[in-house]
Amino acid sequence: MFRLALLALPLLAACASTPPVDTARLPRDATIGAGDPARGAVFSTNSVFSERHPAAGRPADAARAIAQMEFLAVDLPQNNNLTAASSTLVPDLATARREWRGVLDIAPDAPAQPVINALFAASRALDAGQPDAAASALPSTLFRKGGTATLTQLAALPRMPSTASAAATAQQSLQAVTGGRLAL
Repeated sequence: MFRLALLALPLLAACASTPPVDTARLPRDATIGAGDPARGAVFSTNSVFSERHPAAGRPADAARAIAQMEFLAVDLPQNNNLTAASSTLVPDLATARREWRGVLDIAPDAPAQPVINALFAASRALDAGQPDAAASALPSTLFRKGGTATLTQLAALPRMPSTASAAATAQQSLQAVTGGRLAL
């Protein structure tokens, strides 16, 4: 029994040193009309980021799109169907995540869920015509330049080629045709 316990110690140590997998959920209003949050986010983000000037002058749309990409970055790598459809999807999402987090100066170690929640709260406030509430929804603990500067950046979101590529790859993975039906 003592020998078994000694043999198990390295396994327990390996488990203890493995960081937990980041998980996230989209808010209910993110998936209206789309039964599957991942599918809805893929199609929504691809349409925003494939544009020549993504969400230019539309900070609420930009905030939602970045929140959805943040969700996809942690959700899709765990989706075996999509990662089997594209071997580049996971690394593309990781590269894209660094890109949009850099553009918005999001803390690199921030978990996805608070970022998603803050961006959706800001987008709702902007849609309601409450820019001060939108800025307050973007705490400097996550958005290091502060809420007002982040809103300014969202209103003038630059073209992000890695993000556009990852969004397109995700959509292509969803549209992998098998027998005339969409595979997921």
